[in-house]
Amino acid sequence: MQDEAFIPASQSLPEITIKAVILSIILTIALAAANAYLGLKVGMTVSASIPAAVISMGILRLFRKSNILENNIVQTAASSGEGLVAGIAFIIPAMILLHFWHEFNYWETVFIAIAGGILGLLFSVPLRRVLLAEKTLRFPEGTAIANVLKASVSSGKNIKYIISGGLVGGIISFSQNGLEILSGSIDYWFRTGNAIEGVSSGFDPAVIGAGYIAGANVAFAIFMGVAVGWLIGMPYYSFIDGITQPHNLTGTALDLYHSHIRYVGVGMMLVGGLWTLATFIKPIIKGIHASFVSLHEMRAENATPIPRTEKDLPINYVAWATLVLCVPIFMMLWHYTDPSHLAISHSLRITIVAIGTAFAVIAGFFFSAIIGYFVGLAGSSNSPMSGMVLSALILISLFLLILLNGELHFEANPTAALNASAFALVIGGVIAAASAIMSDTIQDLKTGSMVGATPWKQQVMLIVGIVVASLVIPEILNLLFNAYGIGGVFPHPGMDPRQMLSAPQASAMAAVVQGVFGHHLPWHLLYTGFGFAAICIVYDTFLKKKYNKRFPVLGVALGVYLPMSASLPLVFGGFLSWIIERQKPTHDQRQRGLVLSSGLVAGAAIMGIILAIPFAIKKSSDALKIVSDSFTHTADILTLIVTACLILWMYKVIKKG
Repeated sequence: MQDEAFIPASQSLPEITIKAVILSIILTIALAAANAYLGLKVGMTVSASIPAAVISMGILRLFRKSNILENNIVQTAASSGEGLVAGIAFIIPAMILLHFWHEFNYWETVFIAIAGGILGLLFSVPLRRVLLAEKTLRFPEGTAIANVLKASVSSGKNIKYIISGGLVGGIISFSQNGLEILSGSIDYWFRTGNAIEGVSSGFDPAVIGAGYIAGANVAFAIFMGVAVGWLIGMPYYSFIDGITQPHNLTGTALDLYHSHIRYVGVGMMLVGGLWTLATFIKPIIKGIHASFVSLHEMRAENATPIPRTEKDLPINYVAWATLVLCVPIFMMLWHYTDPSHLAISHSLRITIVAIGTAFAVIAGFFFSAIIGYFVGLAGSSNSPMSGMVLSALILISLFLLILLNGELHFEANPTAALNASAFALVIGGVIAAASAIMSDTIQDLKTGSMVGATPWKQQVMLIVGIVVASLVIPEILNLLFNAYGIGGVFPHPGMDPRQMLSAPQASAMAAVVQGVFGHHLPWHLLYTGFGFAAICIVYDTFLKKKYNKRFPVLGVALGVYLPMSASLPLVFGGFLSWIIERQKPTHDQRQRGLVLSSGLVAGAAIMGIILAIPFAIKKSSDALKIVSDSFTHTADILTLIVTACLILWMYKVIKKG
């Protein structure tokens, strides 16, 4: 049984109020936009729940009547926007990268987001009780948010750290990406014989804040990935394949990254995802069974009335809603198998669409359940969602390859291969959206159980947040695409590739489906990734048994796969977290660090959205630039100074008192 909630089941307070709904919608849009930028920038999003909770506290205090459960409803809905944008931004940009879409098609993106997002919410209903009752699951973010909310009843002091972090992050980001008086990244590459070595580091305050939140273990794993992929892999592959651009070593490094290193990272992510699947399959199956047995017993005649704090959406509503959602999924997949796209027989078309729909729902539930268990154990920041989605994408792609290649001969028919890739990506998008919503929803439900919320009301507001976020995500993605470009694809000429959003997860998805259908996946590089992942898994198992520590293989894979300039700022933030933790901080100091970093992330990421507007209008990311190209060296020096001051400022603020 759960411990007694802050607001007991016997007491009822207003939860879904007009002001809470309005504030939820506003924050859902704002935080979804911020996380879309961060997800496309480095392939990582940060929980929006704490910023939403703190902002909600500050605003609701202006009203004469407000309460902790209203605050909880606001952060619950707002977190759904952040979660959903992670799922969509990690895979749907692959449609752009494959040149299947030339922009984010509005209604298709909306339907994928709504179908997958609501499926993820529905999946959480039968899983809620068993996952929250499992004593080994700590739900780090959910527990932290509950503590923030409970503290807000007597104090709103954390709001100033969100504001100060947001202002600092926004100002630095504006100076880097707007005025360009600070450098966004610094590259230094040199030759050692027939190989190249060097370093490329970004200094985005949002990513530094994200690294602090992710923590030292994840940062160390990412740094090991950087060492494997860039400090070892780059000299090795440049020596083997030669230096493609002798007078542009930075260009050579990027060429080798795209042709070699990222595939090693994909291999590591695949094995890491499958390992997670194998690790958690047994407890998840037991949990699902126990959940349904429990629900059946509580619905029996003469059963004890269900307490307010245990009332979910009715399970029959969940079942019917799941069946109803199969209809738009089926229709989307039917559209992507139009004879003008895939010249297959009518019976085969029905077969693959039906199986694709079933796969999206069944695999979506299966992977969502694993994600729910995993984030309860290790936290949302360590969620293996990308590895899970990559695994699902390869499974459906191989299935289509086996089923359709006899009629379409993909290797000789690139148009058919492209359309089959799009078909697989739609299914992957639904699964990604469902998994991402589960990742955040289960933390929100943990928060609700601690503060005394009514689960079905949280679930209703999550649906509201999902719908609102789904309606704005395509426009946000198009705005970012037109302002910065995504994954090497630019909507118009003359754009600065240094400010491009790398979309690492979507690039991996595109590379995998393209390689499967084109029969040109570089399997030797994937096998290399498999081998490194196996070593990491053995080491992780040893650490867990011997010292109760973790070495997340997906963190190492991320360090290999991401550009070095995107990885190192995460390491900076994680290193600061390590320094703080070694000094045994108090609970208040830990909370202050988390809130300050969340503000830093939110401020810098939201500034990225604001800057996207003039960039899109003028069709140039230099629209606000006030210095000449000759200022680059000075900007590099200033950036190093400002970054050092930022980290020192964070340390002093966190440690004070």
